[in-house]
Amino acid sequence: MLLGKYLDENISRCETLFTCNQDSMFILDIEGHVVQVNPAFEKISGFSTEEAKQLKLQFLFPIDNVNKVFHHFHKAVLGQFQNFDCKMMNKNGQLVDLNVTNIPISMNDQIVGVCAVGRDITALKRKKEEIRKIEEMQRILTDDVLDVIISTNMQGEILYVSPSCEHILGYTEDEVINQNSLTFIHPDDKKKAYMNRKKSLDTLGNGRDCYRVRKKDGEYVWMESLCKPIIDTETLLVLEVVSVIRDISKQTKVEEEAKKREETYRDIVEYSPDAVFIARGNKILFINETGAKLLGATKKEDILNKKVIDFFHPDYHEIAKKRIKVVTRGDTTDFYEYKLICLDGTVFFAEVKAIPTIFQNKPAKHIIIRDITEQKRTQELLLNSEKLNVAGQLAAGIAHEVRNPLTAIKGFLRLMEAQADNNQTYFEIIKSEMDRIELILSELLVLAKPHELKFEPVDLNRLIDSVKTLIDTQAIMNGVHIETSYCAKNFMINCDRNQLKQVFINILKNAIEAMPKGGVVTIELKKHSFNKIKLLFKDTGKGMPQDILKRLGEPFFTTKEDGTGLGIMISKQIVENHEGTIHFWSDQKGTIIEVILPLMRPKQV
Repeated sequence: MLLGKYLDENISRCETLFTCNQDSMFILDIEGHVVQVNPAFEKISGFSTEEAKQLKLQFLFPIDNVNKVFHHFHKAVLGQFQNFDCKMMNKNGQLVDLNVTNIPISMNDQIVGVCAVGRDITALKRKKEEIRKIEEMQRILTDDVLDVIISTNMQGEILYVSPSCEHILGYTEDEVINQNSLTFIHPDDKKKAYMNRKKSLDTLGNGRDCYRVRKKDGEYVWMESLCKPIIDTETLLVLEVVSVIRDISKQTKVEEEAKKREETYRDIVEYSPDAVFIARGNKILFINETGAKLLGATKKEDILNKKVIDFFHPDYHEIAKKRIKVVTRGDTTDFYEYKLICLDGTVFFAEVKAIPTIFQNKPAKHIIIRDITEQKRTQELLLNSEKLNVAGQLAAGIAHEVRNPLTAIKGFLRLMEAQADNNQTYFEIIKSEMDRIELILSELLVLAKPHELKFEPVDLNRLIDSVKTLIDTQAIMNGVHIETSYCAKNFMINCDRNQLKQVFINILKNAIEAMPKGGVVTIELKKHSFNKIKLLFKDTGKGMPQDILKRLGEPFFTTKEDGTGLGIMISKQIVENHEGTIHFWSDQKGTIIEVILPLMRPKQV
């Protein structure tokens, strides 16, 4: 706030100095956010003013310069003027040499920001580098250099060697003079060294390469050789070849170790059980085999250069974009659950984490994708298993508690019936209803301990007709008409009659309750395949939302105020015990329940 006030009050006074200054100027708040830049900064960085205002200080400099830049920035925040050289990375990823002066911005004796003035010294650096090379060449040509200087004739015989040879390779001058230079080269590198020397002589140009050279103690070390033919200006003939040899064994070892580490890292990423891909901006630059398979690609090229966001379900685009911005700022995100889309359009659940990284010397995002489809399925199974266990215990308790008083009632009923001479019809009705209560209790005990099914041949048409007759009275009272449509007669199935009757009663009761203002329930019976029969129960109710439809059959899940959430679950279990399946579809026009059961196999003669 104070920095904004300062800029509002002062920038107009020195607008010409700020706008027309040939040196780039960018103003930062004390947290390192870019607040204002001048046209020179736009030109040198490639960022527009609006783009620059979205950046933080660390994103303007390569990673190996960030610590240095922040050191001087913090000094400036403490009120010290700072001047230093560094490299800045422009929008295209190119490096620019800058001389930066950090000027603290103070308001009311309080540091509110820093004005950084950057002067492009790339050309000056280049000139200094050229001068340095000349000076380095002159230094090499002295006798006290650490590199080995060798002069050979046209045949490759050594005419001169610098004193540093003894220190680096262990040979004295007398031990190498008149020896052929190839004598000291590793056998596997001799041909390469010979061809490099021949090319230099043929073209009269520089020859440069790396070889293994034998030291006096027999050890081979990697040496970098730079050779140059010396020409007689009058005859234009080659007089000798001067070579500068430098020990690069340590450098080579470091490079080999770095290469091994890179290969190891690549192997770890490539064979990681999690999907890994690297992206810059919104474009995928690398993906491992696991990732390609997870997203349904036959080869990696099917994924490369596609947009990251295209693999996220549209419902998760906003959160994905926000988290991408977090990583772009240089922060790591934790695992977050998303829906992802494969190339074939299938959707799966995954946890995604993103880490800032450097890929091909440019900032990028290292994205880890962990498929949790099986994990979620296992969690749902465990949850349903636990609910079923609780439901079973509850059902067993209810059945036990109800049966005890029911037994007593039946006993007293028999005594009353024996002593009474009339009202036998009432007694028959009471006994019939009590038998029905016991049947319902038996069905409830299926949850606690599934009992042995009593299979028998049953005519499915007649079974449905009997259920319809039983439920018709309730349907008519609620203004519901039940229709049946059979494609054929005498569909025989092997089943437990009472249990299937309970399933059909549950389905029809739910359909009637779904149409409080009346409607039509249609029962269709048709052949599904040569050995299966399909029943369709269709109502004209208001239907169910998809989130409720998905949960049908879960223990204790119900939308009714007085419901237990056990009816559909018991029905599903009974159908599955009959080697059948049950499916649900629903929309605003109503609900369809499909029950598929196996037909009885005809007896073989």
